[in-house]
Amino acid sequence: MDMMERLMNLDRRWLYLLVGLAAVIPILAPLNLPVNVSRPVQDLFDRVESLEPGEIIMVSFDYGPSTGPENDPMGDAIILHALARDLRVVVIALYPLGGVTEAREELERCVGDLDPPNGQIASERFPDKVYGRDFIYFGYKDGGLAAMRLMSDNMHEVFPADFYGTPLDEYELGREVQGYDNVAFVMSLATGIIGEWWANLVNAQFGTPVAVGCTAVSAPKYFAYYRAGQMFALLAGLKGAAEYEFLVSQKYPQLAQITDSFIYNAGKGWDVQSVVYSIITLFIIIGNVAFIVERRRQKRGM
Repeated sequence: MDMMERLMNLDRRWLYLLVGLAAVIPILAPLNLPVNVSRPVQDLFDRVESLEPGEIIMVSFDYGPSTGPENDPMGDAIILHALARDLRVVVIALYPLGGVTEAREELERCVGDLDPPNGQIASERFPDKVYGRDFIYFGYKDGGLAAMRLMSDNMHEVFPADFYGTPLDEYELGREVQGYDNVAFVMSLATGIIGEWWANLVNAQFGTPVAVGCTAVSAPKYFAYYRAGQMFALLAGLKGAAEYEFLVSQKYPQLAQITDSFIYNAGKGWDVQSVVYSIITLFIIIGNVAFIVERRRQKRGM
């Protein structure tokens, strides 16, 4: 039996094992593969860098656990970047299938554990940052477009209290955010259509700058909004998250230490994707070459 026949008869379990190892090893021992930063990602980084300390950004968690591997690192990076720049962060959730827990989990990954606060609680990772003054979690609101529309007029009517049940008026940051006019931009971490709503309604009708971090499968449609100017920046899938994480860690090495402590971050995920896709592509090529060679042999033997 020659090499081609061996390849054609290779037990598929060897391929499964190889792909499994390729998925696990880069997480345990990151390869730190090169990252080329695209323009839509650079636009987000530059916009955050251009803001003055004390300005407010809103991060909307518009996805659930099913797309967490792509969206979670985006949430980590934007929150960490904003706090490192001394910006203030308002976190909300509009996705009904797990968005409320995703938002809290990612916020806690960035600032440390948050018990229900009765006033002020300091961040573990940013000792000078205080809940209610520098960052706050408004919680989840159902209604999608209706909630977005109402937030432009009266944010407190949509979110009368924060996630923990404390009235927003009891927090300094809560009192300051009355509508979209009080935020520098909105960052939507999206799966499905909610990111489009931010562009179609909030940007188009109210002029609020919008950036979106979407799953890779949704990226083609979101690029249309980006090129039309309805989104000023776009993180497309895990690759976009890895690019943004790279920019943030290069500018703020102390944040790289935080993300490196996460079991899963965008850099590790991009290593996994790159290696696994390379292996799959290699075996597709080998399989097709072996098939062509075998078919030619059969024709010669006729």
